[in-house]
Formats: sequence, C-alpha cells, structure tokens
Amino acid sequence: MNFQLRPMTEEDARQLCEWRYPAPYDRYGWPSWEQMVRDGREFADPEIRASQYVSAIRESGEMAAYVQFFPLDRAVRIGLGLRPDLCGAGLGLGLVRSAVQEAKRRYPDHEIDLEVETWNRRAIKTYERAGFAVEDEYDRPSPNGIVRVLCMVWLPARTDGNGAQA
Repeated sequence: MNFQLRPMTEEDARQLCEWRYPAPYDRYGWPSWEQMVRDGREFADPEIRASQYVSAIRESGEMAAYVQFFPLDRAVRIGLGLRPDLCGAGLGLGLVRSAVQEAKRRYPDHEIDLEVETWNRRAIKTYERAGFAVEDEYDRPSPNGIVRVLCMVWLPARTDGNGAQA
C-alpha cells in the first residue's frame, strides 16, 4: 500500500501528540501538544512543520502516519511514525517506500538515510526490505537518554528505483 503524502496540518500535529504506543515502543510517543508548543519543538513550530513534516493518508482519507524529511549536508534523513493501532499490520513497507519517493523528489541529489534504535528489529527488517543497509552504528542522545542507533542508507541498486526491493 502506498500512502498519499500531504503537508501536515496543525490538527494532524495535535493528533500525533495523542498517539500512545505499547511498550517497548512507548518511547516513540510525543509530549502533549501544549508542551510541544511551549517548547517550540518539532512539528509544533509552524515553520519546521511546513518545511520538514508531511502526513501520510490512507485510501480511506484518515491520517495513518507521518514522515519527517530532515535535510543534512549531502543527505536527507527521514523519520517515520505509524499510528499505534496500525503497527504490525504490514503497512510499514508501503510507508517507507512512499517516504523514499518523496525524499527523492524533494532532494534528488541527496543520499537518503535514517536512524533506528538497534533493539527495534521490526523496523530494521522493514527498512532492509525497502532497500536500506546499515552504514554505521553509534550512540546518540534522545529524550530517553543515550541510545544505540544504526544509521541506514537507502541503496537504489538494492531496489527497483521506486523503493521496491529488486
């Protein structure tokens, strides 16, 4: 399944702050909307929301996920979040493929990468199926303390060019 990506609205952003994941994925939840606004954090900042975030919409018209496109020097780092009740339902690969397509459109000359915590085998497997490969492993600070992450890079040679594994 592919998703329609559209600019994230403030209402979409508010909804994200209400998503609650079961353990151990609960670390991926966002603070309350009020706290996000107070801190000027991520998608609560209208400029960051407009330049980096999109909502992923299902055929039914409901928001199912979000994608962030964070520009780096020669790469664009994608971040993804699937609505908690849709996790484990086989939608991740379609979301990642949609994100890769949009990243290629926005940043055609940039490498596409992402970070994923090393314990999240479910996400790592999905990213590998979408054509990503581990490039590096390191520790980085997060709201949950220091976490061990993999940096995975999208390799077009491992896919059909559309994000589908060749």
